[in-house]
Amino acid sequence: MENVQYISDENNKITGVIVPIRLWRELQADKETAYLLKSVTMRERLLQAKRRKDGISFEDACEKLGI
Repeated sequence: MENVQYISDENNKITGVIVPIRLWRELQADKETAYLLKSVTMRERLLQAKRRKDGISFEDACEKLGI
């Protein structure tokens, strides 16, 4: 893994890790997606959203929301 750092105690037992923030966010996104896909209703909503062709860009949405 890229730049993953392991933390160990005095007995060389690994007690933790430090991961780059990009990798952490990727892992969190995968975890959230897996959680949402457990629900049949949410799975269908996600698939419908993925198939949707109309809509506005993220930038346009932010502008309309004033953020």
